[in-house]
Amino acid sequence: MKRILSYILLTTTTFGILGICAVIGLYIWFGKDLPSITRVHDYRPAQVTTIYARDNSILGYFFREKRFLINLDQMPRHLIDSFLGAEDSSFYTHHGVDIKAIVAAFVVNLKEGDVKRGGSTITQQVVKRLLLTSEKSYERKVKEAILAYRLEKYLTKEEILYIYLNQIYLGNSSYGVEAAARTYFGKNAKDLTLGESAVLAGLPQAPSRNNPYREPEHIKSRQVGILNNMLNKGFINQRQYQEAVEQELVYTPMPDPSWKLGAWYLEEVRRQLITFLSEENVKRLGLQIDMYGEQAVYEAGLHVYTAMDPVHQESAEKALRQGLYDAYRRSGWHGPIRQIPLAEMDDFLKRQDFTPASLDNAGWAQAVVTAVEKEGASVRLGEYKGRITLAGMPWARTPNLRVTPEGAGKRTDAQKVLAPGDIIWVSAVGTSGDTNPVGLHQAEKIPAYDSAAVTKETVLPLALEQLPKIQGAVASIDVASGDLVAIVGGYDFSPDSQFNRATQARRQPGSSFKPVVYSASLDNGFTAASVLMDSPFVLVDPWTKRVWKPGNFDGKFLGPIILRTAIAKSRNVCTVRVAEQIGMQSIIERSHALGIEGDIPAVLAVSLGSWEVTPLGMAEAYTAFANQGTYLKPRIITSIANCWDEALVNFEPDRRPAISPQNAFVMACLLKDVVNAGTAAQARVLGRPVAGKTGTSNEERDAWFIGFSPYLVTSVYIGYDDHGPMGRMETGGRAAVPVFINYRKKIDHLYPAEDFVRPNGITMMTVNPESGYPSSSGLTLPFIAGTEHNVGGDGLFGAPPPEDVQGGEDLLRQIF
Repeated sequence: MKRILSYILLTTTTFGILGICAVIGLYIWFGKDLPSITRVHDYRPAQVTTIYARDNSILGYFFREKRFLINLDQMPRHLIDSFLGAEDSSFYTHHGVDIKAIVAAFVVNLKEGDVKRGGSTITQQVVKRLLLTSEKSYERKVKEAILAYRLEKYLTKEEILYIYLNQIYLGNSSYGVEAAARTYFGKNAKDLTLGESAVLAGLPQAPSRNNPYREPEHIKSRQVGILNNMLNKGFINQRQYQEAVEQELVYTPMPDPSWKLGAWYLEEVRRQLITFLSEENVKRLGLQIDMYGEQAVYEAGLHVYTAMDPVHQESAEKALRQGLYDAYRRSGWHGPIRQIPLAEMDDFLKRQDFTPASLDNAGWAQAVVTAVEKEGASVRLGEYKGRITLAGMPWARTPNLRVTPEGAGKRTDAQKVLAPGDIIWVSAVGTSGDTNPVGLHQAEKIPAYDSAAVTKETVLPLALEQLPKIQGAVASIDVASGDLVAIVGGYDFSPDSQFNRATQARRQPGSSFKPVVYSASLDNGFTAASVLMDSPFVLVDPWTKRVWKPGNFDGKFLGPIILRTAIAKSRNVCTVRVAEQIGMQSIIERSHALGIEGDIPAVLAVSLGSWEVTPLGMAEAYTAFANQGTYLKPRIITSIANCWDEALVNFEPDRRPAISPQNAFVMACLLKDVVNAGTAAQARVLGRPVAGKTGTSNEERDAWFIGFSPYLVTSVYIGYDDHGPMGRMETGGRAAVPVFINYRKKIDHLYPAEDFVRPNGITMMTVNPESGYPSSSGLTLPFIAGTEHNVGGDGLFGAPPPEDVQGGEDLLRQIF
């Protein structure tokens, strides 16, 4: 018997030693070419960069993997315990590998004949995700176990948990528990309940299949199973279990503001970030970041704070959309979205997902025209019927660039507008509101549209609509802070239209460039009361012999007028005469001082705005007039912080002296008269001190208004992307000024009603508005001290010309 026991003991010992040797051999064999676990210690996963507005609300996100890093102390304990209960209940007692779990999984899989259960610990899962491939093989499992053992010696349990809970993929593009909490429950991880935490813990095994939005009953079953396991393992008590099981699960994502309000601004931030975070720039500035360019923007988890003000941005977007909508309607009816054969109409209507509620709040919908008579058109919207009378399409004239809307009159025959089979946009007559994402409708004022009262027998009273093809831009600068508070780059931001006209479109500013000319003239002997000749004259290029006859927009000439009137009434001929007198070099130098870039040619046509600029560039140029002579290049990004919100870099606006405070004050006063008695008179409705200048390029291709007060400078541009003409009388005063007014109506209450501060070195003097000479009554104008004598006929042009040449027909000035 002893010999038998001795044999058994010897055999067991031998096999034990051989087993240990085999394990050691496997460890050495599989462990010789394994990746270094220090890569886990340097854990820096791709995470979301968050962009903030001026009020710290979130403007949007940039990311490749939707992940927000949070520390364990930002997670509730029951969230951590839920994952331990679901994935690795012995996490705190094993050394990286749980032998019992592996054996149990092996038995289950052997019975099932397939891999139904995994035995990996949380440590092994970290190793698999960060150091190994996802292939399923015994060799990889051995390597995984070896690395897990090593990792447990290298990191603490808390560090491993931190990595796991931030790295794990939980479906719906969500990486880590913070992103998942936002995706499924619309809250931060710190606010998750036990029941919600157990739901997230049930997702890692099959995140694509275990989708709470698609399979809520299956997810509930998994949640209850995890809660049972947590109860059995002592993670929770019976009361906690019961409350979690009984909690109603409401799945709702946290709203993502990206590419909604401020989409143009967000895109400009993205472009600037990529440029600023170039490798060369990061190293030159010594920024503590080891990613560059797009990788930094999409993976570094930065916190980027911007100057965008949501109130300004929303007001500017709505004002521009309304302005573009109105301008395009004035140009007439440009045709249906498309035409379909009548035989295809039923199929189109069956596919159409229309409900009357889609017309609420000034909403639009697509309709198909079924019949047309002179008095109107019948349409269908899905299963519903509608009617457009002539009162719903009075603007729908045939486009004619030579005729104003007033001259064209109203449409009197619907058959000249629509035809059966036309697919068109319609709105409900009588609706109200301005939240519609397609356009802003100003319907006839009849009883409000009530979608709840509509039946399939109702004939909906509708108005004809069309999406604008005219585009535009708004850029607005807060003078005190130097913040670019709003950028709008077009009618809407979509995959087909992301071109930012505020910062990227270069267009001729027309007469809105004239303040540059007159600012230069004030430093060359001219004053607000200098007499200028508004009469025709001819310029001949001595080399090409081409003749240029500058003319005014209205085709008329006013004769001798003072400079103040010339700028208020935007007289082209006067501006060219001033430019010729002071020399184009002075104007080019003033342009550069005001931030207008480029190799500007020394030709007189530039004085009328032939040099192309961006809307933002024009707003920047006018800041010197609003800001006592100091040019301001605004900031878009105010600061950048790392993923832990620790400051990396702060930005300040670029301020530099451009013109004297006296020059700026005189210009502000002159440009106030453009509003008070000139081409921007509509803006008087604001009831505040407002200065500015309209601009219209040849054939009404570009319409501008740059308006400002001491606290805010705003540039508005309207025009087609292909530089086509907009139509007769689509001027800066008609197309651009209303956008400025609608914007300012919404935001002026944010500022006190300030007027421009008069600096030292300014003399106020009353002059005759016609002769420019001092008078006891008339206009009180500002003068830079020492220039008071440059008034009336004593200005640089001397006395008015003799009677026989005042018409100017024979006046010839050669440019050499």
